[in-house]
Amino acid sequence: MRVQSHIRKVCLFLLALFFLLPAVLAVSGTLFSRYELEQCLEPLTSGAGEFIAWKLLPRYPTFEHYARVLFYTPQFFVVFWNSMKIVVLVLLGQLLLAVPAAWAFAVYRFRFRNILFTLYVVLMLMPFQVTMLSNYLVLDGLHLMNTHGAVIFPAVFSTFPVFLIYRGFCTLPESIIDAARVDGAGEWTIFWRIGIPLASNGILSAVVLGFLEYWNLMEQPLAFLEDKSLWPLSLYLPEISLSQAGYSFVASVITLIPPVFVFLMGQEYLERGITASALKE
Repeated sequence: MRVQSHIRKVCLFLLALFFLLPAVLAVSGTLFSRYELEQCLEPLTSGAGEFIAWKLLPRYPTFEHYARVLFYTPQFFVVFWNSMKIVVLVLLGQLLLAVPAAWAFAVYRFRFRNILFTLYVVLMLMPFQVTMLSNYLVLDGLHLMNTHGAVIFPAVFSTFPVFLIYRGFCTLPESIIDAARVDGAGEWTIFWRIGIPLASNGILSAVVLGFLEYWNLMEQPLAFLEDKSLWPLSLYLPEISLSQAGYSFVASVITLIPPVFVFLMGQEYLERGITASALKE
């Protein structure tokens, strides 16, 4: 059994290294000088069809690319804060709408409740390509095209956080809610003092998943934003050419930092929320 356990750990370690390899190569690429990057990426730029000769560590490490991005490229910070603005406003809007909606679906019994919730699930499964035209017509009618509102407004009404938080509220015992009502607690008190604290795992897991999704958003900004100064980081990075490889590596690493930080901070809540959402009602 001990041998099998060690073999399992080694296999998991090698698998983890395999998945971490792109991130490791991106970090190492930020330390290469321009000359070394040109040598390594020459098969790509020349079109010779040869393999890239990549090294894990540069011969002469340098931070010139970091200095260029952080001190001489103000447009990078513009698109960075565009991404932060979009993500934060979307998550705040989702919390204001999704949490009460999920509570209503989980706690109250009203007419057509199951049909309405099934409709929510169907809307959650629809890809953006299906709803893009209808979104465009609505946003154009509201004069939100080519503004951040065109990306934020539809995302705020996403049905996925409602579904995820709903499953968290479903784990609450009805006896606790009934006992609170018998003791004279109002519906708002029950929701705020009992529902939200006990279902916080589902709420926080929805926040973590939402941040990871909307930080990497590409299709909606590409469809609704014409002005490149309004673009988020997810659209800015593909604009970097091979001649700016060092710049591209640094921008990719900086772009990776916020989602990694959010994931590490919310990993425990994410696991608990997913576990709760898998339980039967």
